[in-house]
Amino acid sequence: MTTPAPPQTSHRPVLVVDYGAQYAQLIARRVREANVYSEIVPHTFTTEQLLAKNPAAIILSGGPASVYAEGAPFVSPDLFQAGIPVFGICYGFQAMAAALGGDVARTGLREYGATDATISGVSRSILAGLPTLQTTWMSHGDSVHKAPEGFEVLASTAGAPVAAFADESRRLYGVQWHPEVKHSAYGQKVLENFLFEGAGLEPNWTTGNVIEEQVERIRAQVGDARVICGLSGGVDSAVAAALVQRAVGDQLTCVFVDHGLLREGEAEQVERDFVAATGVNLYVAKETERFLGALAGVTDPETKRKIIGREFIRAFEEAERALVAEAGAHGEQIRFLVQGTLYPDVVESGGGEGAANIKSHHNVGGLPEDLQFELVEPLRTLFKDEVRAVGAELGLPPEIVLRQPFPGPGLGIRIIGAVDHERLELLRKADAIARAELTAAGLDEEVWQMPVVLLADVRSVGVQGDGRTYGHPIVLRPVSSEDAMTADWSRLPYDLLARISNRITNEVDGVNRVVLDVTSKPPGTIEWE
Repeated sequence: MTTPAPPQTSHRPVLVVDYGAQYAQLIARRVREANVYSEIVPHTFTTEQLLAKNPAAIILSGGPASVYAEGAPFVSPDLFQAGIPVFGICYGFQAMAAALGGDVARTGLREYGATDATISGVSRSILAGLPTLQTTWMSHGDSVHKAPEGFEVLASTAGAPVAAFADESRRLYGVQWHPEVKHSAYGQKVLENFLFEGAGLEPNWTTGNVIEEQVERIRAQVGDARVICGLSGGVDSAVAAALVQRAVGDQLTCVFVDHGLLREGEAEQVERDFVAATGVNLYVAKETERFLGALAGVTDPETKRKIIGREFIRAFEEAERALVAEAGAHGEQIRFLVQGTLYPDVVESGGGEGAANIKSHHNVGGLPEDLQFELVEPLRTLFKDEVRAVGAELGLPPEIVLRQPFPGPGLGIRIIGAVDHERLELLRKADAIARAELTAAGLDEEVWQMPVVLLADVRSVGVQGDGRTYGHPIVLRPVSSEDAMTADWSRLPYDLLARISNRITNEVDGVNRVVLDVTSKPPGTIEWE
C-alpha cells in the first residue's frame, strides 16, 4: 500500500508538544483560531526531531504527571538554547522551570477549576493588556516555588507562588493555568500575546491560502492522471471532492458507494444535491449486499470498522475497472483515490506522530495493505470547522457545508451488535424521527450532531398496548462541540426529548425504551463504536 506523507503547508508550524494532556488538541485548535498553523507532536520527540520540523514556536502542553516522579516526561534543557520561542502550559510550565533550574514541589494546596490569578510583575508580552486580577482554569497539585534564573515572575495564585513567568531576552514564557479552555477568561488573549508579541508571528494562515496551497499540491501530485473520490455525502468527502475538482476539473470522477448503511433519504440526497451544487461526474455503486454479507455476525466495533474500510476500497477498485472499461480501448487506469481524512481522524487512529490509538477510522486504520491507489488527502491537517470554512469558500451550499457529521462506516457502528437488514431499518426509522424533531425545534446548528444508537444485543421489558413487550433500547447522543476533539452533551429541552421518545416508541416496532447519553468527551467518544 502506498502511504502518503500528510499534506504539508508552506507555513512554519507552531509545534504543540503533547505531554498526555486531554487538551493538547485544543491548544493546537486555539492557535489556528489565531490564524497561525499548528501541529501536535509527542513528548518523546528529541530536540533534534523538533528542530527538524523547522518550528516557528513551540508550546509545551499540560499533562497528568509530576515532574519529579520517576519516569515522568521531561524537556531537554538544550531546547531552550535553540533560539525558538517556547511557551509552557501547566505541566509544560513546570517541566520548563525544572529543566532550567527552577524549583517545583508539591505544596499540598491543589487547585482545580476556576482560580483567581494576580498579575504581580511588570506585565509584558504574554500578559500585556490584561487586568491585574483574572479568572483562570487550573488543574495541578504541584507548583513552581522559584522561577529559574533570568525569569521574571508575572503572576501568582493562592496555591502557586509562581503562576506565570517570562524571560524576554530568550523568548521563553509559561503559565500554570490552561489558557486554551474557555473557562480562562483571557486565555485566548494570552496565547495570542505569545504568538504575536513573544514569538513575533503573523496571523497569515487563512482559509484562502489553505485552498491555494492544496490546489497547488494536488496538481503537483496528480499531474494529468485521472482521479476518483469516495463520496459519502458528508461534509468531509464533499469538501475534499470540491477541492480536488478545483485543482484538476474533469480528471475527477466521484464514486458514491451506496453500502446500505446510510440514513433515510441520504442516498437520494447525495445523487441529487451534490451533483447539482458542483456538476461533478458521479458514478453510483449499489453495494448493500456486499457490505452486509461481509458484516454478517460481526459484533466487535474495531473489526466492523476494518471490514467497512476494506470493502470501501474493494468497491472503489471495482468502480475503477468499470470506469476504465467505459472509456474503451484507450481507457487509462485510475491511480489516485481522494479521501476526506481529517486531523482528528489521524490523531484518534494513532497517526498523530506518537498519539494513542483511540479507535481506527475506516479511512486511516482500516485500509487494506494491498491498496491499489495512491491516496490524495487534502484535508488531513484540518479540523472539522476549518473544513466547513474551506467548503464555504469553495462555494458549496449550506445544506452540504453545515450538515451534521456522519461517520464513514455509517449506521454500521451505530448498531451495538451484529448488523442486518432488519436492524438497519429499525434504526433508520428511529434516526429519521430524531432528526426531524431536532430540525423542527430549530436546533440543527446548535447541536454538533446527534447519533442515534440501537442497542441490538440488549432487550428490556416494556408495556405497549396493554401487553408485555421485550424490545430494544434506543440511545440519543446529542453533543455540542467545536472540532470533535472534545465535546459535551447538549442540554436539549425536555419537551423535545419527550416528543422524540414518544414518537420512537409509538412508531418504531421493536423499540420500547429511549435513553439519553449524558457523557462528555473525554471520557466517552462521540460515537459508541
